[in-house]
Amino acid sequence: MTLDSRFAAAMERLLAGHRPERLAVAVSGGGDSLALLGLTCDWAEENHCRIHALTVDHGLRPEAGDEALLVAREAMRMGAQHDTLYWTGWDGKGNLPAAARDARYALMRDFCAREGIGAILLGHTQDDQAETVLMRLARGSGVDGLSAMPEGRFGRDDILRPVLGESRADLRIWLTRQGMRWFEDPTNDDPRYDRVRARRLLTQLAPFGLDAARLAETAASLARARVALLARAADVADRIVTDRQGMLIFDRDGLERTEEETRLRLVAHGLACLSGAPYKPRLASLSATLDRALNGQGGTLQGCRLIPSRDGLMMVREFKAVEHSHCAADGEQIWDGRWCIEAPGQGNATIRPLGETGLAQWDRPATLSHAAMLSWPGVWQGDLLLAVPGFWNQDAILCEYAASAGFHATIKSH
Repeated sequence: MTLDSRFAAAMERLLAGHRPERLAVAVSGGGDSLALLGLTCDWAEENHCRIHALTVDHGLRPEAGDEALLVAREAMRMGAQHDTLYWTGWDGKGNLPAAARDARYALMRDFCAREGIGAILLGHTQDDQAETVLMRLARGSGVDGLSAMPEGRFGRDDILRPVLGESRADLRIWLTRQGMRWFEDPTNDDPRYDRVRARRLLTQLAPFGLDAARLAETAASLARARVALLARAADVADRIVTDRQGMLIFDRDGLERTEEETRLRLVAHGLACLSGAPYKPRLASLSATLDRALNGQGGTLQGCRLIPSRDGLMMVREFKAVEHSHCAADGEQIWDGRWCIEAPGQGNATIRPLGETGLAQWDRPATLSHAAMLSWPGVWQGDLLLAVPGFWNQDAILCEYAASAGFHATIKSH
């Protein structure tokens, strides 16, 4: 089977019966992404789909502008539209590759949202997958991390990786046969970066049978295991987790009887729902915090607080994580990524956590933990508490809780 036919089969699988009118392709000017653009444009001609190439100039290398011009010329030659997006947010602090990646995704997603484009194709290859597995092994990742990058599915994901099963070498052979040239990013040879070191390590491991193909197969096997583990977690969650929209209550006996993998998975999912954190906490921190909570000591992790009781384990936002968070109660702004609240007739009403001041103004039911309610949102008129969403004076407000923060629906969708 040729590369073109394998690509067409991958697109058929990823699109799952959909026929989008437009797709975006992320193109840096490197060999992988230019091959992806060429393969996509050939496929699009037969499938009546318009292609929009996107290049992100991170402003970090002077030659990036020339590379973007190369991509623009190639895109035009192939019949695709092209836009260069610019990132100016690097402050010289933190992890540069991670910051650049997050910025790149955000810029492209914002562009596609404005243009009504449903998905972005990325040129990650089998080699990238293998390197990711090695890096995550070094970090002590579990099943989820080692299942590495997914291909994606149109309509469910906005990122698709149709050449994830192809080798970097095969893509370059295809490019050469097409008479196309590409740029090599000098950072791909900089040993200061983890991915470069992983790439070099792969060449040393190949004689032992640990080549890119074998590691990619391992990632695929673990991805299948991950699906089964998620299904198990969703089933257990139906029986032992109560979601009170902003407050999660785990049945303590049920949690303790559940096998450790599922128990940790449920708690990690709860942390993600309440905090909005894109990544799970490290396994060691998660396990230690949960053990302390089940032993009656409670604990905090990822901006959330675990509060044990005789029968349950309650999870809420940590007060310190939201202490200075406030916004207008105008029905448009979102507080803490989850709450959209409007106070009709109160033009300058705001949303901020209750804290001790709010709890002193509200006759809190004895069944509600004082510690749990400190971080709960209150609707305020200056220093006067007007309402507590879900509990008090609700007729005075209109309140909506984000579906993306719902525990049961999101664990099933995963």
